[in-house]
Amino acid sequence: MGKLLVVALVGIAAALVAERLLAFRNRLNASREVAPVTLPNCRLIKGIEAGSEDIDILPNGLAFISSGLKYPGLKSFAPDKPGEIFLMDLNEDYPRAVELRISRGFDLSSFNPHGISTYVDRDDTVYLFVVNHPHQKSTVELFKFVEDDNSLLHLKTIQHDLLASVNDIVAMGPDSFYATNDHYFTDFILMFLEVFLGLTWSNVVYYSPKEVKEVATGFCSANGINISPDRKYIYVADVFDHSVHVMEKHTNWNLTHVKTLQLDTLVDNLSIEPHTGDIWTGCHPNGMKLFYYDPENPPASEVLRIQNILSEEPVVTRVYADNGSVLQGSSVAAIYEGKLLIGTVYHRALYCEL
Repeated sequence: MGKLLVVALVGIAAALVAERLLAFRNRLNASREVAPVTLPNCRLIKGIEAGSEDIDILPNGLAFISSGLKYPGLKSFAPDKPGEIFLMDLNEDYPRAVELRISRGFDLSSFNPHGISTYVDRDDTVYLFVVNHPHQKSTVELFKFVEDDNSLLHLKTIQHDLLASVNDIVAMGPDSFYATNDHYFTDFILMFLEVFLGLTWSNVVYYSPKEVKEVATGFCSANGINISPDRKYIYVADVFDHSVHVMEKHTNWNLTHVKTLQLDTLVDNLSIEPHTGDIWTGCHPNGMKLFYYDPENPPASEVLRIQNILSEEPVVTRVYADNGSVLQGSSVAAIYEGKLLIGTVYHRALYCEL
């Protein structure tokens, strides 16, 4: 009887592991191959070699690009090099990436930038919020952009217990923002188990100097975040749920769920086209290839454009897709006046004229 019980328990455990493994592979879209969608006028951006994880474009066409992310479990092509912030002026005939100088006193050696967001104040001061992972911790760095000499003046470092595993950020004011925590845990092994077991403990946090609070939860892994042009709705990408959530923003900064758009790809960062409200997103068709890097079979890239997300029938268009031969692991797509920038987690960046 005792042996029979042991066999039964082992069988149940094996069945549970097999079910979780299958679910894990589905979350990573492990079997998906992407059909190519090419754009005619594209070129790789010179000088960006170790990622362009997030991109934010000002209304005047200046694009900020975060580069050099080192993230647990992901490839890095420059593991010993500090991260950088690049600037591109998309008004130029042949835009080029220029590294921004960061003011003295800021610890550049541990700079590990992730998601970014800009805020233009009433006096036209430009603030740049940067998610940073120094020594694999999470902070938000607040900079002031000094356009005259292409530099960033570091204003302060923001840390809080509720900002434990920050992925992306959207600025609400000169010192306030929403941020996504892509995991509940911060230990790498526990982070893996969180995803493997399918726990939905990821969340969105609102931060201001006066108040810090959780405003949305129940995500597999909240990733990209942005705001609608009318500033009424917050959009949240859940990368392992293959979805974009629409949340209504209230006067007390709380969020309530409006709808979820389900997709067939791992959605990363979200960019908003200001004139149309369209959402542009860099996606991972196959997350298994992203996390388990093989240079002979690299991760693919995919760009989606989502139109009329608040309608009953949003229109989703695959604007660009590549099997990794040109661009590996796309994480963001941002557009300005017919010019498209596509960034990646740890590879190159692409500039296209549509």
